[in-house]
Amino acid sequence: MTDRTIGYIVGSISSTSINRRLAKALERLAPEGATLVEIPIKDLPFYSPDLDGALPQAALEFKQAIADVDGVIIVTPEYSRSIPGVLKNALDWSARPYGQMSFNGKPTAVIGTSGGGIATAAAQQHLKAILSHFNAPTLGQPEGYVQSTPGLFTDEGEVTNPQTAEFLSAYLAAFGALIERYAPVAVAA
Repeated sequence: MTDRTIGYIVGSISSTSINRRLAKALERLAPEGATLVEIPIKDLPFYSPDLDGALPQAALEFKQAIADVDGVIIVTPEYSRSIPGVLKNALDWSARPYGQMSFNGKPTAVIGTSGGGIATAAAQQHLKAILSHFNAPTLGQPEGYVQSTPGLFTDEGEVTNPQTAEFLSAYLAAFGALIERYAPVAVAA
């Protein structure tokens, strides 16, 4: 892989988020030539069309952070069979002002973890529908439904199960291939 910077958005602002631990694991498992950096969402105000004429600084910084990376991984929990409100709020900011969608043409991947057997499948399907509207080329395979068990991820991002670590490494490699495939398109745009 050519040197790439990959942003990641954690769809939870909880201090004990298992999805943040998953994101740290991805950061730790990044292949040579790839650097993962967080694109934070916790400081974004609630989106309102009233602010479209003068975006708040936090929204401008969020949109710039997306522009500055070669691809984005969204690590989402599942709340009530969908994505968390804070993540939807961030995505709404990314699409404003009208006609300036930050994810347009940006290679994107979706992954998440929960304690349940289907992990975050319902949330990811909703998220992929939103990303489709944003014209974001989205990684289709492998799908990133990770069932979390106690101790699977340490706070520092270590993966304690070798099979899970192998899967996450393969996931990152597949996303790297998607970024490479779209890199000429992004440069030409």
